[in-house]
Amino acid sequence: MTCDDDHAASADGDEQLLVLPDALRHELKEPMGPIETDAERLLEAVDGPLIAVGDVVTYHFLQAGRAPDVAVVDERTKRETVDEEIRETVTESTPLEATNPPAALSAEMVETLREALDREEPTTILVDGEEDLVALPAIAAAPEGASVVYGQPDEGMVHVTVTDEHRAEMRALLERFEGDTERFWDLLEQH
Repeated sequence: MTCDDDHAASADGDEQLLVLPDALRHELKEPMGPIETDAERLLEAVDGPLIAVGDVVTYHFLQAGRAPDVAVVDERTKRETVDEEIRETVTESTPLEATNPPAALSAEMVETLREALDREEPTTILVDGEEDLVALPAIAAAPEGASVVYGQPDEGMVHVTVTDEHRAEMRALLERFEGDTERFWDLLEQH
């Protein structure tokens, strides 16, 4: 892909690259890993990069003294605006922004996630829209042993320690989404 092609892809970055089919919604309600309610206890099990998806999850890690290597926030929790303290804390340093529609993954979101994963310094992505599905490509793209943590409403934080098996499961799940899966993988896997 040339720089010109890259720019063209970014110009329509809010397009719905992949859309969650209704038939898959029930499968995503099951947690993909153990649920923890204590951020400090969860952090004891983290050995490698930490990727946090969700404002409340990110807030708990910051309060526990550990900035996630990648945090994805949208200033909302359970479809409601987060408390001002949480919003201010998690958006204090947001060097990247992306637009992502509900129940979908946009090209811009995938490109921004890839950029954040490739950075050396902790990076927060502020999503205009919804970040709920970003845990899926994060698991698919994260290195072996990385921790992807996302919120399970009214239950706690789901901790996925990434393995080849998890990545294969995410690949199979994402392949069942509607849309341009070939372009999705091209964007997610470019280095």
